[in-house]
Amino acid sequence: MALTLPDLPYAKNALEPHISAKTLEFHHGKHHKAYVDNANKLLSGTGLEKEDPEKILKEVAGDVSRIGIFNNVAQAWNHAFFWNCLKTGGGGRPTGKVAKQIDADFGSYEKFSEDLKNTGVTQFGSGWAWLVLKSGRLEVMKTANADTPVAHGIKPLLTIDVWEHAYYLDYQNRRPDFLQAVIDNLINWDFVNSRLG
Repeated sequence: MALTLPDLPYAKNALEPHISAKTLEFHHGKHHKAYVDNANKLLSGTGLEKEDPEKILKEVAGDVSRIGIFNNVAQAWNHAFFWNCLKTGGGGRPTGKVAKQIDADFGSYEKFSEDLKNTGVTQFGSGWAWLVLKSGRLEVMKTANADTPVAHGIKPLLTIDVWEHAYYLDYQNRRPDFLQAVIDNLINWDFVNSRLG
């Protein structure tokens, strides 16, 4: 099988009070699992079953006849990536290489934080807010639904899921509060630095 449901890199209650164990139980155990299961069913017999998910995404992106494969593989990949972007006691001002590059490319951590939050808040409907490396510079971007920077040849460093299932049990319709909580308390800057290289 091309895809498996990864274990969370922390206990289900590790991100409380910012993301509850109940949210992670549904988000990881139901939503993410469904994307993995659906992707594997759709990939069966296509010759892509054993390919790396990033290769699959690049191969099927833009092919309307394979939109189901794209959506489910992308959501499985996006979620696996998202779990690694979070950690207990994370968030706030980063250290290391990414801190210097944020200052260089955004002017300040505060400007970056405001841009990332605004990107997530203004994503109409479901989607993702990203910090990416594009042409050697950091940028924030949003993608709708299952879309992912990977499909566009852009390197993702960090993402925040802004689908309602990511926050509704804890925050109801207060997406801005969810984004602020993640930015201030949960971003795994060690993972972001490892992606930056």
